[in-house]
Amino acid sequence: MTAPLPDSEPPVRALCVAMPALNEEKLIRQSLQALATQLHKDFTLVVVDNGSTDATQAIVADFARIHPAMDVRLIHEPQKGTGAAADTGMRFGALKGARWLARTDADCLPAPDWTLRIMEAFDDGLEMIAGQLNPRLDEGLGRASRWLMLLAVEVASFFGRIRPGNKGEGYLGPYQMLPGCNMAITAELYLRSGGFPRTSIEDLHEDRALSNSVRKLTRAYALRRNVVVFGSSRRVQAWGLPNTLAWYADHRFRPDHVDIR
Repeated sequence: MTAPLPDSEPPVRALCVAMPALNEEKLIRQSLQALATQLHKDFTLVVVDNGSTDATQAIVADFARIHPAMDVRLIHEPQKGTGAAADTGMRFGALKGARWLARTDADCLPAPDWTLRIMEAFDDGLEMIAGQLNPRLDEGLGRASRWLMLLAVEVASFFGRIRPGNKGEGYLGPYQMLPGCNMAITAELYLRSGGFPRTSIEDLHEDRALSNSVRKLTRAYALRRNVVVFGSSRRVQAWGLPNTLAWYADHRFRPDHVDIR
């Protein structure tokens, strides 16, 4: 895990947003801009570079320079994997004083009221929030394809609730599908649950594992459909929808190349 920063490093704000990134020079500037235009601006953004060999780090550093009012931190996680990178970002926030944590990804566009709606959900007493994941509108998908993707997410959520792997002793509430690129959690619950497993995406869906860990600790979690992130459809375009669904369903589809860019 990334080494602790010197004590002179300023504390993060009460809400800390973690963004894992690996070779995202094509899309990350748009993601950063979406966060810069949030209605609720009182948050720290922690970009966790996961070993990029392109211009990702330079883009983040340049963005931070030209947006001095925005608290942007760039840290590094050498262990490759979305779980490892996400966990490093979330723990950075938690251990630096954040009360609430959120996560999105470097190919995603949070809606302008994303952080505002997250804070409203925390004010309502939730300890973990799953948001609504919609397809991006700028990647050439037609309306029919976007609706089909939304339907697929709803079907996947339903089957997650009846899937044997999401049932068992000790759960306090029903399974909740948790999009890793659109979720939020209290820092206390994140640490108490063990956080995202420090794995690679090829081995384990870290968001599902976190959801199931939280279900054994509290019932204060829910889907909030007004917490919206627009996610990339690049896997669907590369693999097709059936194979993409099979990939997310326990890796039943295993492509040779996972990091679609």
